[in-house]
Amino acid sequence: MAAVVVLGLDPGSRVTGFGVVAEVSGQARLVEAGTIRTGTGDMAARLGVIYSRVAAVIERHAPVEAAIENVFVDKNAASALKLGQARGAAMAACAVAGLSVAGYEPSKVKKSLVGAGAADKKQVAFMVARVLGVKNPDWAVDASDALAVAVCHLNERRFRKMAGLS
Repeated sequence: MAAVVVLGLDPGSRVTGFGVVAEVSGQARLVEAGTIRTGTGDMAARLGVIYSRVAAVIERHAPVEAAIENVFVDKNAASALKLGQARGAAMAACAVAGLSVAGYEPSKVKKSLVGAGAADKKQVAFMVARVLGVKNPDWAVDASDALAVAVCHLNERRFRKMAGLS
């Protein structure tokens, strides 16, 4: 059975996490996890970095689909706008590569892995490592979140297939 490779993204204007997960016969495994650090300079340049580095990850691993965390809106509208721009740059790289992109609310990602939509980042990171069979994960929190989005997408994909929805 061929592997299903999914790219998970946790967008940020300064740090964007990415995680590539392959699933074969219901078993997920880690392919690559990391972060894209853009610094604090010109926003257009930072968005260009996100776009080009996400495109490079796609070229390296040829995922069949992508999943991205939806923008969490809090009281700071300026932060939400920057986050949305970073998300757009990452999504554009996926679209240019021909990937469909599914968006997930942070609470859905947490519930998919931990069973509770209000789980903290440590709980999510722990479950991501367990699901992927990684004993001593050394990835950044942003990469862990991106891997969680990818695993959530694989779970959703499997559910939709079993329910005859896709």
